[in-house]
Amino acid sequence: MIKNALIGKLLKTALCMSLVTGTAAVAQEWPAKTITFLNPFPAGGGTDAFARPLAAQLTEQLGKQVIIDNRGGAGGTVGASAAAKAAPDGYNWFVGATHHTIAPSMYKNLDYDIEKSFIPVAMIANVPQVLVVNPQRVSARNAKEFVELMKKNPGKYNYASAGSGTVHHLAGELYKIQTGTFITHIPYRGAGPAMSDLLAGQVDLEFDGLATSAPQINGGKLVAIAVASKNRVPVIPNVPTFAEVGLPDFVVSTWYSLHAPRGTPQPIVDKMIAEVKKALSTPKLKAIWAGNGSDIPNLYGEDFGKQVNADVKRWAGVVAKSGAKLD
Repeated sequence: MIKNALIGKLLKTALCMSLVTGTAAVAQEWPAKTITFLNPFPAGGGTDAFARPLAAQLTEQLGKQVIIDNRGGAGGTVGASAAAKAAPDGYNWFVGATHHTIAPSMYKNLDYDIEKSFIPVAMIANVPQVLVVNPQRVSARNAKEFVELMKKNPGKYNYASAGSGTVHHLAGELYKIQTGTFITHIPYRGAGPAMSDLLAGQVDLEFDGLATSAPQINGGKLVAIAVASKNRVPVIPNVPTFAEVGLPDFVVSTWYSLHAPRGTPQPIVDKMIAEVKKALSTPKLKAIWAGNGSDIPNLYGEDFGKQVNADVKRWAGVVAKSGAKLD
């Protein structure tokens, strides 16, 4: 009896050692083929502004192509669902955003869980929101004029968002609560389409991330009313923060991230973390990030996972208070 138990224990130990050795070997060989970053928003939005340069840099570092697969829809939840079901083999990765910590409070029947279906890899960028207006449709040129205009014309003006349940949407709802205004929400299938219609004059304004707005602000195509960061940002130094114009609690940012489908071997996840750190330390990506109004977050693995968990709770509170619903 003792002999059989000992044999069983030895076999179990051997099996564990074999699995560890096998996993290490897989990680050592990775990558052996093309890697896919699934972006749950259409091309041209804020997620693309960071995912594509990162993918290009990783392609150079890894010697294997890293491609972007854009799958927009339902505030990024369609793509997130597909990414959660992707093979956890180290060749499928998910480019997430703050929006995915809002989704659990907005969508009641999600078939994935942002906290359980993925392994947190890295927060790759963190971009403050900015209130921008089309100057052909909105006469206000500063925060005082803007809020007065909105209060005099409840419901007349509308704001675009990257989709219902995105941080662009919730930023608008939070602004309305804090200022006692009413602005009609117009959801799009991503920040790219929303920005296109804002520039074309199909909508009036937008609460947007600096990644897509900064070039339009500096090019004179949009007017920035205020930025939702604690401090002014270098890319638009003349634009005041909301705190400066009387809204100290209006601090909203859009972060972008990288996740692996749950079940991806940890040694491969660790290798990707190391490669992302290396990529984000390059002068080229630092310059691109700064131009898009982002810092380098320096949040990886478990530390980033804690931020995801905290934001799920934070946005649940905002949704409950604002009564935000899917349009």
